[in-house]
Amino acid sequence: MENIIQYFENIPSLHRSIILIGGISFFWIIEGSIPLFKFDYKKWNHAIPNFFFTLTTIVINFLLAFILINASDYVVENNFGLISLINNSSIAIKIIFCIFLLDFIGAYLAHYVEHKFKPFWMIHLVHHSDHNVDTTTANRHHPFESLIRFFFTLLAVLIVGAPIGYVMLYQSLSVVLSQFNHANIKLPKTIDNIISYIIVSPDMHKIHHHYRLPYTDANYGNIFSIWDRIFGTYINLDRKKIIYGVDVFPDEKKNSNINELLKQPFQPYQKPTVIKKYLK
Repeated sequence: MENIIQYFENIPSLHRSIILIGGISFFWIIEGSIPLFKFDYKKWNHAIPNFFFTLTTIVINFLLAFILINASDYVVENNFGLISLINNSSIAIKIIFCIFLLDFIGAYLAHYVEHKFKPFWMIHLVHHSDHNVDTTTANRHHPFESLIRFFFTLLAVLIVGAPIGYVMLYQSLSVVLSQFNHANIKLPKTIDNIISYIIVSPDMHKIHHHYRLPYTDANYGNIFSIWDRIFGTYINLDRKKIIYGVDVFPDEKKNSNINELLKQPFQPYQKPTVIKKYLK
């Protein structure tokens, strides 16, 4: 375990890129073999805006990485944060402890706040306005959302007192598991259901991308599903009934245009409507 943490303490940018690209490539291939929905779309054309926002997320996180590193170094040097409560525990316990809390504060809580605070929700809509959710949707975040997410990750590091190796491990797991639960893959229902008691499964997260409430405001988890079950935000829906998109921004053409998506947080709601595109 110590070797793993040492690796992530000094993980090269190239290796982080390989994890990101490797995850997308792997699930992209799997989607072609066992798709949940047979989308009537050109996969590469659909991926272009999602890859654009993936790139903006990478750039923002790269530019702000020094803040995260300095914050982590500070809390470690000053024995600050909740991790100090388990100083005498094994490294395995510390890793699990940190990843759980980083996931709660940096992902679940951030996601919940984005849905409940309207200015943040308007920004987060860019993620929800994808009408063909697949593995590339995982990193479809407006640049302003990347800043929001970074702030919550920073907050998590300060509260937990997480060493940078733990943070890098968490972020790598977060990227891959987000690609997994967004991927357009059809697992056997029993397997998906079992998985959903531990980590967020594809079916569980797809419900969150259903175009209407109350499903949109549920299943906020990123890595672990426990947070939704503890806080009562878990909800179930037959995957055959899922319709992607969001009812207040139903124009699929605009929702596939980078310029329109960059402006989307500043646009007024459209009247909620029924999205006529039912997936088969």
